[in-house]
Formats: sequence, C-alpha cells, structure tokens
Amino acid sequence: MSNTSYRIPIRLEFFICLFFVAATLTVYWQVRNFDFIEFDDDIYIIGNPHVRAGLSRESLRWAFAESYAANWHPLTWLSHIFDVEFYGMNAGLHHLSNVFFHIANTVLLFFVFRQMTGEIWQSAFIASMFALHPLHVESVAWISERKDVLSTFFWMLTMTSYVRYVRQPGIRNYLAVNLFFTLGLMSKAMMMTLPFVLLLIDCWPLERLVTEKRRVVFEKIPLIALTLVSLTMTFFAQKKWGAVGSWDVYPFMLRTSNALISYVRYIGKMFWPSDMSFFYPYSHLLSWWKSAGAFLMLVLLSLLIMRNARQEPYLITGWLWFTGTLVPVIGLIQVGSQAMADRYTYIPYIGLFIMLAWGIPKLTGQQRYGKILIAAVTAGIFTILMSISNLQVRYWRNSISLFEHALDVTHNNRMAHSKIGSILYRQGKTEAAAAHYAEALRIKPDDANAHNNMGLILARQGRTDEAIRYYKEALRLDPGLAIACNNMGIALEKQGKRDEAIRYYSQAVALKPDYAGAFNNLGLVLLRQGETQKAIAYFQASLNIRPDHAETRNNMGAALVRNGRQDEAIVHFRKALELNPDYVRAYNNLKKLSETRQ
Repeated sequence: MSNTSYRIPIRLEFFICLFFVAATLTVYWQVRNFDFIEFDDDIYIIGNPHVRAGLSRESLRWAFAESYAANWHPLTWLSHIFDVEFYGMNAGLHHLSNVFFHIANTVLLFFVFRQMTGEIWQSAFIASMFALHPLHVESVAWISERKDVLSTFFWMLTMTSYVRYVRQPGIRNYLAVNLFFTLGLMSKAMMMTLPFVLLLIDCWPLERLVTEKRRVVFEKIPLIALTLVSLTMTFFAQKKWGAVGSWDVYPFMLRTSNALISYVRYIGKMFWPSDMSFFYPYSHLLSWWKSAGAFLMLVLLSLLIMRNARQEPYLITGWLWFTGTLVPVIGLIQVGSQAMADRYTYIPYIGLFIMLAWGIPKLTGQQRYGKILIAAVTAGIFTILMSISNLQVRYWRNSISLFEHALDVTHNNRMAHSKIGSILYRQGKTEAAAAHYAEALRIKPDDANAHNNMGLILARQGRTDEAIRYYKEALRLDPGLAIACNNMGIALEKQGKRDEAIRYYSQAVALKPDYAGAFNNLGLVLLRQGETQKAIAYFQASLNIRPDHAETRNNMGAALVRNGRQDEAIVHFRKALELNPDYVRAYNNLKKLSETRQ
C-alpha cells in the first residue's frame, strides 16, 4: 500500500511537468522562425565580435575580464558564445535556447515549492502562471534577455539547494547554495535580491525565523558579501557605458512618483495583461494625484496584508517577494530611459502568484463545490493566458512588427520611432525614416541619437552642411556619443577637411575602443593622406575587432600594396571576396595586382 501511495504523487508530478512542457511549447515553439531584434540583439550578438567569433580562449577571457553594453555577466556572454558555436547565427535556435531555459525554470519552480510546502496543486498553479503569463513573453522571446532566463535557472537551483540544506544541514549543501548563487550573479545582477527572498521563505513556508533566528541571519552573510562584489562590478560597468540616468534628468521626486505608479501598473498588468510594449516611455509630467493614489493604494494593501500576516503568513511572504525583488529595477536608480519593463516581472510576479495560489482556496473554502469551481476557473485562466501570450509572442517575430506594435499600444514612444526610422534608413526609404526621426525629436528634443540619425538622413541626401549641424547638436547633448563623432568625421572628410575628420575619428575610437568602423575610417583618411604605415595599423585594429568585414579587408589590401607587401595584400583581397563574393572593388584590386605580377 505504501508503495502505491508513493508512486501516485510521482506519476502525478510527471504529468504536471508534461503539461508545463506542452503548454510552454504551444506558446513559444513559433520563435524557431523568428529573427534577431534590432534592440540589444544587434549589440549583444550581431554586432558583438567576441560573441560572433564563437568559443575561443580570447572569447573566454573577454567574457570574464571585460564589461560590455553596461553589463558584467560572464555566464550570459558564455551562453551566447556557445549558441554561436553550435548554431551559428541561426536566430531561431538562439530563441529556442531561451525557451528551454524557461521550461527548466518552470519545472524547478514547481519542485521547489512542492518541497517547501508539500502542496502539489498550489505549486503547480504558481509554476503554470510563471510559464504562461503574457508579461513573461519579453524575457523568453527576446534573445538578449537570456540573462533573465539563465539567472533565474540558477535562482531556482539556489533555492532548491537551500531547501535541501535546511532539511539536511551540512557544508556540502551550504556550499551548493553559495555556488549556484555565485553563478546566478555572474548571469545577471538581479540575483542580488535572492538573500532577501531566502529570509522570506525562512518565515514562510520553512518557519525557521523564530526557532533559528541567529543562524538564519548568519548563514546569509556570505551571500550578502557576494552580492556586494556583484553590485560593485555592475556599478562600474554601467557607469563606464553611461547607462545610469543622472539626477538632473531624473530628479528624486520624479523617480519616486514613477516607482509608485509602476508598482501599481505591474499589479494591474498581472491581472489584466494588455498594451504590452518592448519600451514604455518615461513621462516627465506625472500627475500628483496619480502618485498620491498609487502611494495610498500600496499603503492600504500593505496594511491589510500585515493585519492578516499572522493567520495567513503566505500573504506577507508573497507581497514582500513582489515589492522587494522589484526594488533594484523600479527606477529609484534609473538605468536606461524606460519607465518600466515587462521583463522586470519575471521573478517578482512569483510573489503575487504565491498570494493567489494560497489565497483563492482560502476564500472559497474547502467544500467540494469550491474545489470544482477553482479547477474550472483556473483552467479558464490558463487558456486565456496561453491565448494572450501566443499573440504577444508573434509581435517578436521581427523588429518592424515589434516596434509598430509598440506605437499602437503606447503614446509618444520615441524609442519605437527611432528604431523604425533606422530600419527604413537602411532600406533606402529616407523620407519615411526622416518622418519617424522627426517624430522622435518632437517627443524628446534633447535626444542625441535622434539628432545623429537626422544627420545621417541629410548626409545621404547630400545636404552635408545641415548634417554637420545635427551631428554637432548630438555631441553637444551627449559628448560621449561615439557614433556621432564617426559620422561627423565622414561628413568633414566629404568637405575635404581631413585633419578635422581625423580628430573626430580619433575621438570616436577613444570613446569606444571596440569601434571597428571608426578604426577603418581613420585608416582610410590616413591612407589618402599618404600615411600608409599608420593606415595599416588602424586597419589591423579594425580587423582585430571585426575580422569578417570585407571592406576593411579590401582597404588593408590596398594599403599593403602601397607598402610593397603584395603577397599579404593578395591574402586580404581574397578574404574580402570570400566574405562577399560580389565585392567588385576587391575583385578589381585582386585582378589588377595579379596582372602586374605576371
């Protein structure tokens, strides 16, 4: 009899996990046909030479030793590097890696709550909500949010190890907790809130805080120390890349108002997931009554939860999980220019799911009809969530569909306008691109990137003097904008002002030492001035960063010919044609050099 009673829960858990896998794949399997998105994917993967090079000693060194794109998360970089090593630049397979991590996180979340509480259906509810909620689409369908799904994988492993350590105290289990936590911090700094969450689960459901208060606190000290190290690394990375918003642009009262309103909006979107956007514009004109109303609502909810905390301890654990894990990204320390983001809910929403999982049965009672009602309503909720998530995932199929959807569901979204403008510019649709850039400038007249983009439009139209004025304004607004320095150099070179062009190109590579394009442009202008040896050095610097760039290979070949190093020049011309078989200039250069050697 005991064997049968043991097998039934195991069999049930197996089928529950099968549901997680089937439901998640039903929503997300479509991503196998999706593209990279021109929002961080272009920086993290497409334009990142270290990732695109695949696995090597140099890429390993870079992942751990360097900060990039305002982040220090070496394990996340390694995961992207492994993707390139195994899948190349097949975007669909990169997407599927995120999906498989999401499935693993769902299963681990289910088992960790099953272990802590002994409750199978509440644990299944939490995991199902986590797997299917539409606000989690961004974390899964966006390749650049690998850091979300990867760090959460280690978050769940840390919690699993912690529960094992609580049940079976010992150095091996305790070291496992610290190891997985460290790996999580090396995936995303958001892991810093996990020690706080471990204290919450010590209150409920582990119920350790009363009987083991001193031990509960002391065992978190190594985790806090690791958090401080990660915070330091992250702070310097974000400062180096200029990702932290200044207090002049985002004053304290504005940040506080936005944080209060964002908390309420996150709660609202949990119950009514609609108008989801890759970017939510930051409003500098928040109404005082909205801020006051949000504050009052949060206070009342907190008081109500505290009043019932003794009888219903899951409420305080869930509420503090939600509010506490959002603190690093709620905007008090403003990183980026968004007001809020769907991806920030990936871990925090678990707190709200806890409150629902135990609160709903409490409200309906234990009567048979109550359980049937809960089962029916839950099935309906999951079906609705799957439908909404399935639709939301589709918007991530390519950049245009994502950015146009953002314009449909938000107001004054200058980021979406800028991104669409850049795509249209590359497609040669300059008039349409200019309209979107103009709209971005209308919304935010001090947007340095939008000024730079308008300069590109004017330069393509041959209006170089006007383009230079826009580049100058971009650099006045943001002196550290390397791309504007490079574009200014190109414009000045067209006017024959080579010395000034060299100064701007040099400024661009000083601001962005991995700016391959600026190194190439610097080499070109020096080659035209007859400084061949210097030009070769800059072309080599560009190729060290981006070895697969056909134009730079051709330029290096031309410089080597002038330097009398014809054999080396032939290698570079051939490599340029290997990279781009239709590259006429490289073909002509190789043909001419071959004829002169006969």
